[in-house]
This record gives sequence, structure tokens and C-alpha cells, in this order.
Amino acid sequence: MADATLHDHELRLSACPACDAAPLAQRLADARGGQADVILSLPTIHCATCITDVERVLTRHPGVRAARVNLTLRRVTVDAPGMSAAELIPVVESIGYEAHELDPAALSASAADRQGRDILMRIGVSGFAMMNIMILSVAVWSGADAATRDLFHWISGAIALPTVAFAGQPFFASAWRALCHGRLGMDVPISLALVLASAISVYETVHSGHHAYFDAAVMLCFFLLIGRYLDYRTRAVARSAAEELTALEVPRAFRLTAAGEEPVPVAELVPGDLIRIRPGARVPADGEITEGRSEIDRALLTGESIPVAAAPGMALSAGEVNLTGPLVLRVTAAGRDSSLARLTALVAAAESARGHYTGLADRASRLYSPLVHLMAFCSFLGWYLATHDLRLAVNVAAAVLIITCPCALGLAVPAVITAASGRLFRRGMLIKDGTALERLADVDCVVFDKTGTLTMGVPQLVSLAPIPVEARPLAMALAQGSGHPLSQALAQALAEAGTQPAALDDLREVPGYGIAGRWQDRGLRLGRADWLGASHGDARLSASWLDLGQGAPIRLEFSDRLRPGAEACVARLLARRQRVLLLSGDAAPVVEDLAARLGIAEWRAGVTPLDKAEAVRALGSEGRHVLMVGDGLNDTAALAEAHVSISPASALDAARTASDIVLMGSDLAPVAEALDVARRARARIKENFAISLGYNVVAVPFAIAGLATPLMAALAMSLSSISVTLNALRLR
Repeated sequence: MADATLHDHELRLSACPACDAAPLAQRLADARGGQADVILSLPTIHCATCITDVERVLTRHPGVRAARVNLTLRRVTVDAPGMSAAELIPVVESIGYEAHELDPAALSASAADRQGRDILMRIGVSGFAMMNIMILSVAVWSGADAATRDLFHWISGAIALPTVAFAGQPFFASAWRALCHGRLGMDVPISLALVLASAISVYETVHSGHHAYFDAAVMLCFFLLIGRYLDYRTRAVARSAAEELTALEVPRAFRLTAAGEEPVPVAELVPGDLIRIRPGARVPADGEITEGRSEIDRALLTGESIPVAAAPGMALSAGEVNLTGPLVLRVTAAGRDSSLARLTALVAAAESARGHYTGLADRASRLYSPLVHLMAFCSFLGWYLATHDLRLAVNVAAAVLIITCPCALGLAVPAVITAASGRLFRRGMLIKDGTALERLADVDCVVFDKTGTLTMGVPQLVSLAPIPVEARPLAMALAQGSGHPLSQALAQALAEAGTQPAALDDLREVPGYGIAGRWQDRGLRLGRADWLGASHGDARLSASWLDLGQGAPIRLEFSDRLRPGAEACVARLLARRQRVLLLSGDAAPVVEDLAARLGIAEWRAGVTPLDKAEAVRALGSEGRHVLMVGDGLNDTAALAEAHVSISPASALDAARTASDIVLMGSDLAPVAEALDVARRARARIKENFAISLGYNVVAVPFAIAGLATPLMAALAMSLSSISVTLNALRLR
């Protein structure tokens, strides 16, 4: 219906296994159902250390060629020909990680939500207990003595011990798993500090000591849980883009046989099968049209903003939508070989790829635990040998463990990410990935999609002027009778002008061409130029033609409205000397016109999803840190491939989940602002690491020298955590 150039093979995903992306895509596709790869669910992994541990133990196992952990999905894909999940699960469990053969239910968002609620509940319990114990401690510090002091200590213990046992469970469980398998994780010194502080407090209470440190134990637990929750929130991702793409796959197709039409699973289709695609249905497999005419919505796969006419001989890809007429398709590729399946595999591969940037706290974890234990043991041994006072030596060792607890280190990144995320949220941007801001700070190249990103993706009539006033009711009646986007845009424009539709006879839609009707024995038509015998005209604008049954057909032009803030965003990026590119599946004249309007010098038209992903990958190989901004299924592989990615909230679910940041409003201007916030956030993170390091350099010698009790150590640890948090809040 629209004046759009038909793109056949060049604008669709090739179904040929020999295409450039096939080796990677096929490998990931095989992982979903082939014999070479095994996928295991790892519900307990939560950090970069977990990734390293799992990948190392698997790759060292005989018969395993490679292993790749996807932290977002909590799963590992193992390249191990001839091996089964039952053989690999014990390998992972031998280092303390729970493993199961892939069960999607175990990876659902609801499970992640339960984890967050569990941490929040423990924070609430420890915070409430801490406040009550601090009230009792103030009474002791104010001069309570003898029996009164002992009573307050016993009451504090009755509150603190169950609280530490319950609220500290995440640390105790993790530490126990690590010790059972001969590893020292960061939760081991944390757990030891909690146990020692509690044990010393009980000992002091039993022996009527002047000081008990129940408040220190609960305070320590409270702040560590806050750090754990902030870290959880920054890592939480609703669902994988690969899962979203898989959800778009059609489960059944209608195969034509000698006996008639039969529904069959798409997996049973083979090349050469004939299938029927009803109007409004999604294409289940790649193939070539043998019968029928219709219009195809290719926005999901190619980004074309206007449906294209479909006729015999035209190639279709899985995932496209048949709009107006029934079609018969000869299958060329189905199941794992289809365009949609291979695109899903590409997204999964990019999601599983290891990022260049990882948290400094995670990278330091291997050295941290042994060093802390060594310092605490040396302090204990030194003081015991010097004084032969076991009680004093244990107190000093506990103070060293508490004062070196990684609360400030753990908060250094999450606190900044939370503050920066809050600021951007108020500007309409939702940060989904805790490392996104760190990566955003490195961006030096921005790639935009066109339809739905720089533009709103909705056609808008340029002017009603070409339609005579007396003919507008006729045009209104025709436009309202069609479901084509251009017809709907015309109907909306006429309705806004107050036009009422005329009563037409014999109103009928001709699939692939337009809509026709009769009024007072005159034939009326609204549709494609070649159907009405008109000239196509300016290819930079989408157009439809109106034939009133007398005179030449009237050309009606439509434009795609710019997204609010698009001009300001691009101008600001160019002013910062950022490299800006426009990649679109739309026709070249349309893309060129938009690029000229926005001042974008580099642009490409007729780009397929694989082309977009390859372009982003090529920029990365040049040393560029690419920010990809897109909204369609055709953008998901590129979004996942980019250094960092942003999608509008109006985007397809798969695009939103593949992206690191979601633009909640319609204004595109905050995209440029996010780069400033990201650079400031990176500076705050470095400052926080400096604060944490400085705190340890100053405080640890005091603890080793015996100048800090466990309570003083807990207060110092809390002070460092508060300092880090306040520094992060400067971003707000």
C-alpha cells in the first residue's frame, strides 16, 4: 500500500547455515538441544568470583573444551562432546555450588524477587534489634554497674544471638559451603567476625565483664546486609532477552498435505513443506511465498516502519507478521535453523560474553580473605605470646576481623550506582545492570536505530490540503475500513479535522494493494501507487494514493514524527565530539533524509539484524566503546553486543531486556545527560575505593596494636560505610 521499496533477500536474515554468523549462532543453537553442549542451572551464583570458580573447575575437567557462565541467567553452557549433565553436575558441586540440569522455572523472576525480599526481611530484623540493643548499651555506657550492667548484657544477648543467627544466615551458609570445599571466600572472615564478637560477648556476660559486644555483632550484620542488598539490586535483571526472543517463536504451523491442512509442531517442519499463514499470524519459519498476496509487517526483524507488499516469489523470515491476506509458504528453514532462532542464539552469546570491566571488590576477593585471616591470626599469636592473656588475644583478633570487614568496600560500587540510578530515574531512565554506568562512562561512539528510537515509529499525515473538502468524508470512510498504518493515520488526521465518514457501498480490502468502495456509482480506491496507476514520486516520504473516481489519483504523504529530544540529544553528543552513527532497515532515501535533519554524517540503510550486530562488533574491534540505542527485535543482537545499550520503554520486550538502560519517557535528551552522570559516578567509585583503602590503612594498625575493642572496631567500620554512602549521595 505504501510507496516503499520491497526488500527481499538483502533485508532479511539469511537462513543459510553458511552465513558469517552461523558458526557462533549454530553453536549456541546446538546448546539448546544438540549433543555437544550441556546447559546447567546455577541458582546460587552471584558474583564474578563465582563465574571464575565455575569456569575454571569445568575447563580443567577431562572432556570439557569450554565453559561459559551467564550470570544474568544463572546458568553455564559447557562445550563437552559426549558428556551428559549427570557427569558435569558433581564437578560443579565439588566446589560448593548447587547445579541442576536446566530448569527454566528455577530461573524465573519470582525466584529472584524472593531473594530480594529475604534480604530485606533480614535487614529489618537486624536493624530493629540493633536499635534496641543500642538503647541498653547507652545505659551501660552511662554508668550502670554490677547487677544492673549484667542484666542489660543478658537482655542484649537474648536479643542479639537469635538475630545474628537469623540475619547472618546468608554469610554463614556461604562461608560453610566454601570451607567444606577448601575455599576461602569473602564471607568466611565476615562469619568468623560475627561468631567471635558474639562468643566474646557471651564470655564477658557470663564472667560479669565490663564490656559486651552484642551491639557490635548486630551492627556489623546490619551494615553487611545493606551492602549485600544494594549489590543484589544493581545486579537484578528481570529476564533474559534470549528468553524473550524464544517466547516469540511460533509453536505450531499449519502444514498442507494431500489430505488437507494439519497443525504440526514447528520443529517437525522440513525444507520443502508447504504451510498456510493466516492473516494476523506470525510467520513460523523461513520460506518463499507460493500463493497469495498480502502485506507483511517486518518491523520486528528489519526495522522497516511501513508494511511491505507480499506476492509469490517473495522470501519471508520467521517472526514477521502477515497482515491482510492468507499466504502459502514453502519452507526453506525452520526450528533451530530459522532467522529468529539464530538471532536468539546471537543474543544469548553476547549476553554470556565476559565484560571488560568487573568490580574491583570481586577481583580483590582472592587476596582479601587469606590476608585478613593471616592478620587476625598473627595478631592473636603475637598478643598471646607477649601477654599469655587468651582473653585479650581473642579480643584483639576479633577487633582485627571486624575492622577489616569489607562493608565499605562492598558498598563502594553499589552505593554510587544506587545514587546515580536514582538521579537518572528522576530524569526518566531506569538502570537495569549495575555495571552499566561504569561502562557508560567509557562511551566514545553512539549508534542509533531509526524507527521507534530517533522517530516515534508512527506515520503522520503531512497535510490534508491535497484532499478537497467535499471529498474528505469519502476518504474518511475508506481509511476507517482499512487496518493499514497509513490508512489509520489518515483516518486520525481527518477525525481531528472534524470530518464525518460517508456511507459507502461494496467496501472491501484487497490484500497487498489497498481498499476499494463505491459511492453514487463511482469507484473509490485508497492504496498503492501501482494499483492506482500513479507515479511513486518522492521516495523519502511514505505515501498512499486516493482515487475519487474522477481525475488523477491524489498523493497523500506521511512522515515519521521525530522523538522529542532527538535533535537536542544528537546535537549534544556531536558537541562532545562523540562519533554518532545511524543504522536502519528502512529505505535509503528515508534514512538519508532523517540523517540530514539531525546532522548525522554517518548512516546506513537496509541494514539487517546481523548487519547491525556485526557493525557494532566491528566498532568494538576498532577499540570503540559503543553505546547502542534501539527499540526493535532487529536491534536485540546489536544491543546485547554493544559495550552498553539503551532502549525506550515503548520498545519490544526483547529489546528492553537485552538493554542495560531503559528510557521510561518519550524524551531522548536524557541519553546524552546519562554520559555525564556516568563519568561523575566513575569518579565517585574511585573516591570510595580510596576512602575504603585509607580507612584500612589507618584503622587496622590501631586494631593490631590492641587500641580498639570489638565495639570500637564495629563503630569504625560503620563510620567508613557511612562515609562511602555520603560520598555516593553527592551524585543526587
